[in-house]
Amino acid sequence: MPGENLSRDEARERAALLSVDGYDVSLDVRSAVGASDPEGGEPRTFRSVTTIRFRCAEPGVTSFADLIAPSVTAVSLNGRDLDPSEVFDGSRITLEDLAADNELVVDAQCAYSRTGEGLHRFVDPEDGEVYLYTQYEPADSRRVFANFEQPDLKAPFRFEVRAPEEWTVWSNGAGERVDGMWRFAETKPISTYITCVVAGPYHYVTDSYERVFADGTRLEIPLGAMCRKGLAPYFDADDVFLVTKQGLDFFHDHFDYPYPFGKYDQAFVPEYNLGAMENPGMVTFREEYIFRGKVTQTSYEGRANVILHEMAHMWFGDLVTMVWWDDLWLKESFADFMGTFGAVGATRFKDAWITFANRRKAWAYRADQLPSTHPITADIRDLQDAKLNFDGITYAKGASVLKQLVAYVGQEAFLEGARRYFKRHAYGNTRLGDLLSVLEETSGRDMGAWARSWLQTAGVNSLTPQVLLDAEGRVSELAVLQEAAESHPELRPHRVAVGLYRRGADGALERYTRAEVDVDGPRTVVAELAGAEAPELVLVNDDDLTYCKTRFDETSLATLRAALGDMTDPLARALCWSALWNMTRDALLPARDFVDLVLRFANRESDIGVLQMLHAWAESAVTHYVAPDWREQGVRLLTQGASEQLYAAEAGSEHQLAWARFFARVTDEPGFELLTSLLDGTVTLPGLAVDQELRWAFLDTLAAHNVVGEKELSAELARDDTASGKRHQVRCLAARPSAAVKAQAWAQVVESDALSNALVEATIAGFSQSSQRELLAPYAEKYFAAIERVWEERSIQIGMDVVRGLFPSLQQSQATLDATDAWLAAHEDAAPALRRLVLEARDDLARGLRGQACDAEASTA
Repeated sequence: MPGENLSRDEARERAALLSVDGYDVSLDVRSAVGASDPEGGEPRTFRSVTTIRFRCAEPGVTSFADLIAPSVTAVSLNGRDLDPSEVFDGSRITLEDLAADNELVVDAQCAYSRTGEGLHRFVDPEDGEVYLYTQYEPADSRRVFANFEQPDLKAPFRFEVRAPEEWTVWSNGAGERVDGMWRFAETKPISTYITCVVAGPYHYVTDSYERVFADGTRLEIPLGAMCRKGLAPYFDADDVFLVTKQGLDFFHDHFDYPYPFGKYDQAFVPEYNLGAMENPGMVTFREEYIFRGKVTQTSYEGRANVILHEMAHMWFGDLVTMVWWDDLWLKESFADFMGTFGAVGATRFKDAWITFANRRKAWAYRADQLPSTHPITADIRDLQDAKLNFDGITYAKGASVLKQLVAYVGQEAFLEGARRYFKRHAYGNTRLGDLLSVLEETSGRDMGAWARSWLQTAGVNSLTPQVLLDAEGRVSELAVLQEAAESHPELRPHRVAVGLYRRGADGALERYTRAEVDVDGPRTVVAELAGAEAPELVLVNDDDLTYCKTRFDETSLATLRAALGDMTDPLARALCWSALWNMTRDALLPARDFVDLVLRFANRESDIGVLQMLHAWAESAVTHYVAPDWREQGVRLLTQGASEQLYAAEAGSEHQLAWARFFARVTDEPGFELLTSLLDGTVTLPGLAVDQELRWAFLDTLAAHNVVGEKELSAELARDDTASGKRHQVRCLAARPSAAVKAQAWAQVVESDALSNALVEATIAGFSQSSQRELLAPYAEKYFAAIERVWEERSIQIGMDVVRGLFPSLQQSQATLDATDAWLAAHEDAAPALRRLVLEARDDLARGLRGQACDAEASTA
């Protein structure tokens, strides 16, 4: 739609002209229930009336307000009526001859969403109840009310909502029902994208948090948590509140700025596109964080991390907000870091840094080696750029760099900088320099050079140990070699710990000495380690202080091949696994060797999160990185190994559950009988509860191999006739190995927009099965013929899902690479965000082919 993709230049120009004093937003969502959706593809709509009071620095100029809506009933500017057909083009309202002080009133019919963007409407198949919630980041509040949709035009908001009589409505401020209308307290000045409305017959639980500060002031925060009624039996609100209170204590202790937004509600909502969203006073989460079956502690840790991540945003992002999306890192990197920092410091998840090192940083390493990698402070030209930059660079690399910054300036200097930053810029907007200036004050260090190296350049460095021994077998010199990719040659300063390990009499591989050093340039000597006993393993980023790819010298690599399972420290072990996986992806370690390491040593892994990550990596290695002629053997070996560990695991343990899920994902034909028998109860494994979620995991594999069909999947849906069950069934149906099934799934996603975002996601997940490469081959050509049209016609979220999810990544050949290059060459004028997605998929494909070549070469060596 013309004008929908707001540019940075337009936002900068509008911010120089306008200052917003306040919004009054009135929504009528009674249309959400009742008659079925309109015929003929017309959207179901609701009434939205917005009053905006704002000032203009240059009276007489023309500007615009943002609104994406099917129709506008009336527009009034400073008391004069404007013709909607003349001033509204579908995404913008032209505002001519502005006065110094202005009042704009817009009465519109806005559309409910089925894509998770704007005001999403969900009908629960279990009981027919309707649930609403909003999701706006980066710029979808304009789908719900007229506004100035950019983060630096903050203002107070007052919402009122008419809803069905039996519903409850929530927003950012505290609310009450008066004369059939829900009215909410005025907010503090906040950005449009973090306003929020949640409405429906939600199951709602309350609690409260109290804090008395050193000066005697008392803070009481009403707490609430909600989910659909159908999920209420599984809702462990007590644990959600426990982590919430622990987090509030932790951030109050460290930030010295009381939580500023009144109440603290947390809504777990259906068909959510994100993990969560930091709307002040009304945080929204995907409802998958309510666990319907048994899960490992990794899932609970992940939920706690997200709760704390969103809570950190109340200060980093909501209280102080970036001017434009270039500085998205000012909120997301900090929240990602604080999520783990808070989990370790305040909750039962004391090993969260292990999960961060192994899982979160893997996301960053992948993103930072794509052709679309970018500095943490990115060049965001427009909203499409912004949408794609919610990525592994902005989140996980940014958090990793902040961990390095804490090591560089010291934790107290870092936290004192944050405290000054909040107080200096409360309810305002900032840029990079605003944060660097307070950190310079508190640390005494020149932050400019650090920022140039870490925030304003892209790419990941590799650090490799170089060990020279003397005649007595002691270290004469140990150096750290730093390398960078040709495309991003920046060598950075790294504060690292170098650990030396060797096996003791009991066979345990343990650290016997450690030194911290500032690595700078291509070669840095660690003088402190001279004279140490010869190591069997050198770990150059011990304790995970910096962000880098860790490499090994030949002795260290040989030690890991022989004794990785004997390493006693779980963080060091996780770092070694991460390094070995990076080597596999970089075609430096044959993928079959990585699979072999997993099969020999994963059973020694105590950290359940690391184990589950190893399972995912091993599956990826066999799917994408092993030589094609070894793939079948690789699947057989993984099946055999998973089966052995499933039977060997302690009954009822998390490890048993993790191995059961892994077995279900990778098993070949001999394992189908076990899955079927576990489903029908003719075989049981002591301690393994085959709950509904595990049943669907088994059925997913059985459907993909034609062991079960539509009849069995329909029967399972009758057993689990819920929203979750429907998503599982849709995925399983699309997974069946049939040309007709694939054609139907393709048409439902590519040729139609009838499916909701959650069912699009489920259909795509089922469509692409690694065991069905030949069946999927015809869709490579169809993909390249369709994606530009899909990008133009569908919302950006659905466009991203389709372009990423349906790329022919399983057609691993030079022909597919050539077809991708041909599309890129022929579509140089395509939307930059679309080209970026295709370039990223191409890079993954090329990386897989390089890995296969490395693996094939190893087989002949």
